[in-house]
Amino acid sequence: MVPAQQRAPRGVPDVRIQRVNTLEELPPTVSREALGAFLHESLKPYEDPLPIVLDGIDYALAGETTCGGGFVLLAPDDDGLLGALVMLNTHMRGYVPENLLLFVAVSPDSRGRGIGGALVRRAIEECNGDVRLHVEHDNPARRLYERCGFVSKYTDMRCTGERDNN
Repeated sequence: MVPAQQRAPRGVPDVRIQRVNTLEELPPTVSREALGAFLHESLKPYEDPLPIVLDGIDYALAGETTCGGGFVLLAPDDDGLLGALVMLNTHMRGYVPENLLLFVAVSPDSRGRGIGGALVRRAIEECNGDVRLHVEHDNPARRLYERCGFVSKYTDMRCTGERDNN
């Protein structure tokens, strides 16, 4: 079992990474809403709507159920959060990887210190099985994911509810 808190790898100074498995395990200084707002704001301009971010947090911190589960990694400091990551358990294997890296964000004034890379590497270590993520082609974080071992093997195509039925 990996300890709940661990120093980040690769010499990131004074950064702890804390794993959270349920909403009840969130530190008193980080509520569900505060975590959602942090992710929503720090992901700009690639953010999802706040209700979607909160849904992702709820899914990850639902505990290991047949339709939920995963974990959150926090990089806290005395003033709040430096970074956070949300990992979902897909309950699948093989064609669809077992894990989905849903969100990873670092506060704008803490970027360039290796915090995002430390969060992603720790998350990969914490997962059983493969990890998938979705990133837009023009998102600069794509380079971070590639350095952490992710490859772009497929094109992501979606059919949304807003279809033209002609």
